[in-house]
Amino acid sequence: MCEKKFAAFLLLCFVACDQRQQQPVPQQQMKSIDPLVSVPVFDGQEAYRFLTAQTDFGPRNPGSEGYRRCLRFLQDEMGKYAERVFLQEFSHTNFKGERHNYANIISQFNRNAVVRVMLSAHWDTRPWADNDEDSENHDKPILGANDGASGVAVLLELTRQFKKNLPPVGVDIVLFDAEDIGRHGDQRSYAVGSQHFAKNLPAGLNPRFAVNLDMVGDKILTIPREQNSDKYAPAIMNLIYSSAQELGIPEFVNGVGEEIFDDHIPLNEAGIPSVDLIDFNYPDNSNRYWHSLEDTPDKCSPQSLEAVGRVLIHILYKKPITF
Repeated sequence: MCEKKFAAFLLLCFVACDQRQQQPVPQQQMKSIDPLVSVPVFDGQEAYRFLTAQTDFGPRNPGSEGYRRCLRFLQDEMGKYAERVFLQEFSHTNFKGERHNYANIISQFNRNAVVRVMLSAHWDTRPWADNDEDSENHDKPILGANDGASGVAVLLELTRQFKKNLPPVGVDIVLFDAEDIGRHGDQRSYAVGSQHFAKNLPAGLNPRFAVNLDMVGDKILTIPREQNSDKYAPAIMNLIYSSAQELGIPEFVNGVGEEIFDDHIPLNEAGIPSVDLIDFNYPDNSNRYWHSLEDTPDKCSPQSLEAVGRVLIHILYKKPITF
């Protein structure tokens, strides 16, 4: 997970989330398309299985055996469900002078559809547990159950449902690499995979908007409105939070959250309206599991993954994409 800008009053807003902070949800977004459209049922248990399948490989930091095995796994899984799967490969030298080869994994569904939506998450894990309470662990790679595996797990379960019943819109899924290799205080040293993607957009990928998932598996899931997302793509945020309200999913809190530099920023800079769904307070305001060895599957839950997946499925199958 990338660097964050913190402000005390925003954290107070996040904790309170009272009526004064609630942003109005435009009612026109509540209008649904064909009521006969069959909406798949997102399975949180299956999503959680996809989460642990990744963590079973161990840390997936660049150059590691876990990284190589997980790359093959993700290609194979996407290959079961997608119409097309390909890699966008690149190399990069991190701030420590270490050079590795990387790969964004791109999958496409309903390729003939003109209206397209992009969904993304990062699949790499941080090479250093530099936020761990024990300084002796700071050079050890993290397992990344929430920070890495959770967003990917939601997307894998979505692809499994797409295979059963394609959504009425086209969907491009991008699993970004090299998101978590940055140095604290240097935002542009993070999100390297999405920066490469944004500068080298593959032919045929022209989404109306994008939704990025990061740290969405926390057992105590609370997803407020990330500030950069509201700045760049307020209509998409309204669509998401109105859908969550319609479904009665309380994990989506329609109040002000942090300002975060994540994989959605390079996409917005490339002209793709993009939002970030993230619960950075993992598990709470202490953030004690972020970039630490404590980021393990037992801190995540199928229910949290299902909350996010249900909202996305509802949008893809039941909402008119008019942006």
